[in-house]
Amino acid sequence: MDQSVHNKLISFIWGIADDCLRDVYVRGKYRDVILPMVVLRRLDTLLEPSKDAVLEEVKFQKEEMGATELDDAPLKAASSYVFYNTSKWTLKSLFNTATNNQQILLANFEEYLLGFSDNVKEIIECFNLHAQIRHMASKQVLLDVVEKFVSPYINLTPEVAEDPDGNKMPALTNLGMGYVFEELIRKFNEENNEEAGEHFIMSSSYLSNECHLQNAA
Repeated sequence: MDQSVHNKLISFIWGIADDCLRDVYVRGKYRDVILPMVVLRRLDTLLEPSKDAVLEEVKFQKEEMGATELDDAPLKAASSYVFYNTSKWTLKSLFNTATNNQQILLANFEEYLLGFSDNVKEIIECFNLHAQIRHMASKQVLLDVVEKFVSPYINLTPEVAEDPDGNKMPALTNLGMGYVFEELIRKFNEENNEEAGEHFIMSSSYLSNECHLQNAA
C-alpha cells in the first residue's frame, strides 16, 4: 500500500476516537473500542459478498434438513472462509436500518455478533466487545461509531473501491491490514506511555487471531 494512502487510512480511523468517544471514554480507553471495531469491520467486509449464500445455506439446513444445530463445513464453504456469520446483518445494514433508538440498534448489533462462527466469537470475547457496544449505546454514540466504520471514504476491503468523489481507494491486503492494525496499537501505546514490550505482546496477540482467520481462507 502507498504510504500516503496508509497514513490517510490511519488518520481517519484515529480520528474516530476523538469524533465519537471524547465524552464517553477517557483517552486511555479509546483503543478498547477502536481496535475491535477495526477487526470487526475487516471481517465484515470479507463476508459481505457471500452473505446471501450463507443465509441460503442456513435456510436449507433448517428448513430442508430439519437441523437443530447448524453444520459448520457447508457454512464455511458458502462464505469461502473458515469463519462466517449466520445473522441477517452486516455493519452496513445495521447502520442503514438504524433509527435514533439506541436500544433497537444495540439489540440488532448483539444479534449480529452472536451470528459469527465460534472462532470469531472467541476474538469478540477477548476484546470484551459486547460490553463496549452496550456502553456506547447507553451513551448514545453507538450509531455514530458504526457510521464512521462503514464510511464510503475508507476502504478496509481486499478489493479496489471508489469513494463518492470518484477517487480510487486501493485494496487492503492482509499484510496491509496487519500494518494498519499494528500502527494503531503503536499510536495508542504512545498515547498511554506504555512500554514497547507491551506493544509487541498486544500486537502479536490481536494480529495472530485476525490474520489467522483471513489467511486460512
